[in-house]
Amino acid sequence: MSSHLFTVQDEIKTAKFGRPHVVILGAGASLAAFPNGDRNGHRLPLIKNFVEVVGLTALLAQNNVNPPYDNFEGIYSDIAIDPDKAALRSDIEQRVYDYFAALELPDTPTLYDHLILSLRPKDVIATFNWDPFLWQAAARNYHFGKVPCLLFLHGNIAIGYCPDCKVMLGRHQHCSRCGQPVAASPLLYPVKQKNYQSDPAIAGHWRTLVRALEKAWTITFFGYGAPSTDVEAVKLLKNAWGDVEKRNLEEIEIIDIRTEEDLLATWEPFIHTHHYKIGTSFYDSYIGRHPRRSCEALWARLMECLFPEGTNIPANADFDELYDWFQPRIDAENGT
Repeated sequence: MSSHLFTVQDEIKTAKFGRPHVVILGAGASLAAFPNGDRNGHRLPLIKNFVEVVGLTALLAQNNVNPPYDNFEGIYSDIAIDPDKAALRSDIEQRVYDYFAALELPDTPTLYDHLILSLRPKDVIATFNWDPFLWQAAARNYHFGKVPCLLFLHGNIAIGYCPDCKVMLGRHQHCSRCGQPVAASPLLYPVKQKNYQSDPAIAGHWRTLVRALEKAWTITFFGYGAPSTDVEAVKLLKNAWGDVEKRNLEEIEIIDIRTEEDLLATWEPFIHTHHYKIGTSFYDSYIGRHPRRSCEALWARLMECLFPEGTNIPANADFDELYDWFQPRIDAENGT
């Protein structure tokens, strides 16, 4: 290893860091991954256009819910506490479920495939999103290098659980242990007072995330805006991360298109002094520039005063080309 440069070859052969890189995904991450929609052109909604994209406008108007419709969280929260609107609430939930259940990955590699391949099994991706893309990307890449731990903090359209065996599987599968059909994952909707303990499966995902955050070397917040209805979620994340004065070596990364001032106002409670990085592209992030070695690269920079050279994932490669590019990293991890 050179005296000041942590080269790509150094990075490839250095695969010994045991602490996890934890990635927290919000709706902005799925939008960044699929700016033109899924394989059939179905768009990914954000809160401000959720009603329009999912096709709820006419339903709300018919039930005397007046515009503006640019805050689905507020609209749903008000409906959820009104006993006279129980039927409307049920109809909304069914339409939302059906919309997300129909989404499909394109056949070619996507940003989510690159994200899955760029982390190791020690790492964690926790998502607030209902769309099936993360699960689908993990399923089609599992045979190559395995996948990081996936956690679904608001439930997910793609997954199911066996309540007896405590196993997470695809929603149409049978339990690999007892053979029973798995129960569909509930979706946790945007009400002001969420109860993350009400569903045992979701509660289990939060417990796993808390343990991961306690050990994490770095966190990447990707497209997660910490909306007002997620106050309890952010509190849980912060409690798990702990006192920033005791996190004086770890790093926070934020991938988002919002201004730095806005982002720091949201995430400053997680940041020790200058230990943060803000960017707008996954491909310029620690993970994107140091795939499967993000923690090692950060350690080299922060603790060994080296300058990680970094590289670029071949973003336009097909799967065969992508796997060939990642193979030396997998070989190093396997000691071959």
